[in-house]
Amino acid sequence: LWPWLLASSGLSALVQLVTLPFFPDSPSYLLIQKGNEEACRKAIRKLWGEGDHQAEIDDIMKEKGAMASTKTLRVLEVIKERSLRWQLYIMMTVMTTLQLCGINAIYFYSFEVFHTAKFEEYLIPYVSLGIGLCECLSSILCSTLIDRFGRKVLLWGGYTLMCSVLALLTMTLSLQHRFFWMHYFSVILIFLFVVFYGTGP
Repeated sequence: LWPWLLASSGLSALVQLVTLPFFPDSPSYLLIQKGNEEACRKAIRKLWGEGDHQAEIDDIMKEKGAMASTKTLRVLEVIKERSLRWQLYIMMTVMTTLQLCGINAIYFYSFEVFHTAKFEEYLIPYVSLGIGLCECLSSILCSTLIDRFGRKVLLWGGYTLMCSVLALLTMTLSLQHRFFWMHYFSVILIFLFVVFYGTGP
Protein backbone atom coordinates (compact mmCIF):
# COMPACT_ATOMS: atom_id res chain seq x y z
CA LEU A 1 0.00 0.00 0.00
CA TRP A 2 2.80 2.41 0.84
CA PRO A 3 4.28 2.42 -2.69
CA TRP A 4 0.85 3.38 -4.02
CA LEU A 5 0.47 6.13 -1.42
CA LEU A 6 3.88 7.55 -2.28
CA ALA A 7 3.13 7.35 -6.00
CA SER A 8 -0.21 9.14 -5.48
CA SER A 9 1.66 12.41 -4.90
CA GLY A 10 2.51 12.30 -8.61
CA LEU A 11 -1.22 12.55 -9.39
CA SER A 12 -1.38 16.21 -8.31
CA ALA A 13 1.72 16.94 -10.43
CA LEU A 14 0.03 15.30 -13.41
CA VAL A 15 -3.16 17.33 -12.89
CA GLN A 16 -1.09 20.54 -12.77
CA LEU A 17 0.86 19.53 -15.86
CA VAL A 18 -2.35 19.01 -17.83
CA THR A 19 -4.32 22.03 -16.55
CA LEU A 20 -1.71 24.79 -16.12
CA PRO A 21 -1.40 25.59 -19.87
CA PHE A 22 -5.08 26.62 -19.81
CA PHE A 23 -4.64 29.12 -16.94
CA PRO A 24 -3.93 32.78 -17.78
CA ASP A 25 -0.59 34.35 -16.89
CA SER A 26 -0.42 36.59 -13.84
CA PRO A 27 -1.48 40.17 -14.74
CA SER A 28 1.35 41.63 -12.63
CA TYR A 29 3.87 39.39 -14.40
CA LEU A 30 2.59 40.44 -17.82
CA LEU A 31 2.70 44.15 -16.96
CA ILE A 32 5.83 44.33 -14.79
CA GLN A 33 8.07 41.70 -16.34
CA LYS A 34 6.83 41.67 -19.93
CA GLY A 35 5.60 45.27 -20.19
CA ASN A 36 2.55 44.06 -22.14
CA GLU A 37 -0.44 46.11 -20.95
CA GLU A 38 -2.88 44.63 -23.48
CA ALA A 39 -2.08 41.05 -22.40
CA CYS A 40 -2.40 42.21 -18.77
CA ARG A 41 -5.90 43.60 -19.44
CA LYS A 42 -6.87 40.37 -21.21
CA ALA A 43 -5.64 38.26 -18.27
CA ILE A 44 -7.55 40.48 -15.80
CA ARG A 45 -10.76 40.10 -17.82
CA LYS A 46 -10.27 36.34 -17.92
CA LEU A 47 -9.72 36.18 -14.15
CA TRP A 48 -12.27 38.75 -12.92
CA GLY A 49 -14.69 39.10 -15.80
CA GLU A 50 -15.65 42.10 -17.91
CA GLY A 51 -15.63 45.55 -16.36
CA ASP A 52 -13.43 48.53 -15.60
CA HIS A 53 -10.23 47.24 -14.02
CA GLN A 54 -8.18 50.42 -14.36
CA ALA A 55 -7.73 50.66 -10.56
CA GLU A 56 -6.04 47.22 -10.49
CA ILE A 57 -3.79 48.19 -13.41
CA ASP A 58 -2.86 51.45 -11.62
CA ASP A 59 -1.92 49.43 -8.52
CA ILE A 60 0.31 47.16 -10.62
CA MET A 61 1.94 50.23 -12.21
CA LYS A 62 2.63 51.66 -8.73
CA GLU A 63 4.19 48.33 -7.76
CA LYS A 64 6.32 48.46 -10.92
CA GLY A 65 7.50 51.97 -10.02
CA ALA A 66 8.32 50.91 -6.47
CA MET A 67 10.30 47.92 -7.73
CA ALA A 68 12.24 50.09 -10.18
CA SER A 69 13.35 52.40 -7.36
CA THR A 70 14.36 49.51 -5.08
CA LYS A 71 17.95 48.32 -5.24
CA THR A 72 18.48 44.56 -5.41
CA LEU A 73 20.90 43.46 -2.68
CA ARG A 74 23.23 40.49 -2.63
CA VAL A 75 23.28 38.13 0.37
CA LEU A 76 26.34 39.76 1.98
CA GLU A 77 24.85 43.22 1.44
CA VAL A 78 21.65 42.12 3.18
CA ILE A 79 23.69 40.84 6.15
CA LYS A 80 25.68 44.11 6.36
CA GLU A 81 22.69 46.42 5.91
CA ARG A 82 21.85 47.83 9.37
CA SER A 83 18.26 48.79 8.45
CA LEU A 84 17.48 45.15 7.62
CA ARG A 85 19.17 43.63 10.65
CA TRP A 86 16.06 43.19 12.83
CA GLN A 87 14.07 41.67 9.98
CA LEU A 88 16.96 39.27 9.37
CA TYR A 89 17.11 38.31 13.06
CA ILE A 90 13.36 37.69 13.16
CA MET A 91 13.47 35.56 10.01
CA MET A 92 16.43 33.51 11.33
CA THR A 93 14.68 33.00 14.68
CA VAL A 94 11.44 31.84 13.04
CA MET A 95 13.28 29.44 10.70
CA THR A 96 15.45 28.05 13.54
CA THR A 97 12.51 27.48 15.88
CA LEU A 98 10.61 25.86 13.02
CA GLN A 99 13.40 23.31 12.59
CA LEU A 100 13.83 22.70 16.33
CA CYS A 101 10.15 22.71 17.38
CA GLY A 102 9.96 18.91 17.69
CA ILE A 103 7.75 17.96 14.74
CA ASN A 104 10.43 15.65 13.30
CA ALA A 105 10.78 13.87 16.65
CA ILE A 106 7.01 13.46 16.84
CA TYR A 107 6.90 11.87 13.40
CA PHE A 108 9.89 9.67 14.19
CA TYR A 109 8.63 8.34 17.54
CA SER A 110 4.89 8.24 16.81
CA PHE A 111 5.15 4.66 15.48
CA GLU A 112 6.64 3.53 18.79
CA VAL A 113 3.95 5.37 20.78
CA PHE A 114 1.21 3.75 18.70
CA HIS A 115 2.84 0.35 19.16
CA THR A 116 3.02 0.87 22.93
CA ALA A 117 -0.63 1.93 22.92
CA LYS A 118 -1.45 -1.62 21.78
CA PHE A 119 -2.67 -0.65 18.31
CA GLU A 120 -2.81 -3.55 15.89
CA GLU A 121 0.20 -3.70 13.59
CA TYR A 122 -1.91 -3.30 10.47
CA LEU A 123 -3.63 -0.21 11.92
CA ILE A 124 -0.46 1.73 12.80
CA PRO A 125 0.32 2.86 9.21
CA TYR A 126 -3.25 4.18 8.89
CA VAL A 127 -2.98 6.06 12.19
CA SER A 128 0.31 7.54 10.96
CA LEU A 129 -1.48 8.52 7.77
CA GLY A 130 -4.08 10.22 9.96
CA ILE A 131 -1.32 12.39 11.46
CA GLY A 132 -0.33 13.57 7.99
CA LEU A 133 -3.97 14.26 7.16
CA CYS A 134 -4.30 16.29 10.38
CA GLU A 135 -1.32 18.43 9.37
CA CYS A 136 -2.77 18.95 5.90
CA LEU A 137 -6.20 19.98 7.22
CA SER A 138 -4.75 22.25 9.91
CA SER A 139 -2.57 23.97 7.28
CA ILE A 140 -5.71 24.68 5.26
CA LEU A 141 -7.38 26.01 8.42
CA CYS A 142 -4.32 28.23 9.04
CA SER A 143 -4.81 29.95 5.69
CA THR A 144 -8.24 31.13 6.86
CA LEU A 145 -7.12 32.04 10.40
CA ILE A 146 -4.07 34.08 9.36
CA ASP A 147 -6.19 36.83 7.80
CA ARG A 148 -8.32 37.10 10.90
CA PHE A 149 -5.72 36.90 13.69
CA GLY A 150 -2.42 37.73 11.97
CA ARG A 151 0.86 35.84 11.75
CA LYS A 152 2.18 36.98 15.13
CA VAL A 153 -0.78 35.63 17.12
CA LEU A 154 -0.63 32.28 15.31
CA LEU A 155 3.12 31.97 15.91
CA TRP A 156 2.93 32.81 19.62
CA GLY A 157 -0.19 30.73 20.17
CA GLY A 158 1.11 27.79 18.15
CA TYR A 159 4.45 27.61 19.94
CA THR A 160 2.84 28.08 23.36
CA LEU A 161 0.37 25.26 22.77
CA MET A 162 3.09 23.04 21.26
CA CYS A 163 5.30 23.55 24.34
CA SER A 164 2.37 22.68 26.60
CA VAL A 165 1.58 19.55 24.60
CA LEU A 166 5.24 18.44 24.63
CA ALA A 167 5.38 18.90 28.42
CA LEU A 168 2.20 16.80 28.82
CA LEU A 169 3.52 14.22 26.35
CA THR A 170 6.74 13.86 28.34
CA MET A 171 4.65 13.26 31.45
CA THR A 172 2.33 10.72 29.81
CA LEU A 173 5.23 8.79 28.26
CA SER A 174 6.91 8.65 31.69
CA LEU A 175 3.73 7.35 33.35
CA GLN A 176 2.55 5.02 30.58
CA HIS A 177 3.71 1.89 32.44
CA ARG A 178 1.74 2.85 35.57
CA PHE A 179 -1.61 3.73 34.00
CA PHE A 180 -2.98 1.84 30.99
CA TRP A 181 -4.95 4.84 29.69
CA MET A 182 -1.81 6.99 29.40
CA HIS A 183 -0.99 5.34 26.05
CA TYR A 184 -4.18 6.66 24.51
CA PHE A 185 -3.66 10.08 26.04
CA SER A 186 -0.20 10.14 24.41
CA VAL A 187 -1.76 9.38 21.03
CA ILE A 188 -4.27 12.22 21.47
CA LEU A 189 -1.43 14.58 22.41
CA ILE A 190 0.51 13.63 19.26
CA PHE A 191 -2.48 14.52 17.11
CA LEU A 192 -2.95 17.79 19.02
CA PHE A 193 0.71 18.68 18.57
CA VAL A 194 0.46 18.19 14.80
CA VAL A 195 -2.72 20.30 14.65
CA PHE A 196 -1.09 23.14 16.63
CA TYR A 197 1.99 22.88 14.41
CA GLY A 198 -0.11 23.16 11.27
CA THR A 199 -2.18 26.12 12.46
CA GLY A 200 0.74 27.94 14.09
CA PRO A 201 4.31 27.80 12.77
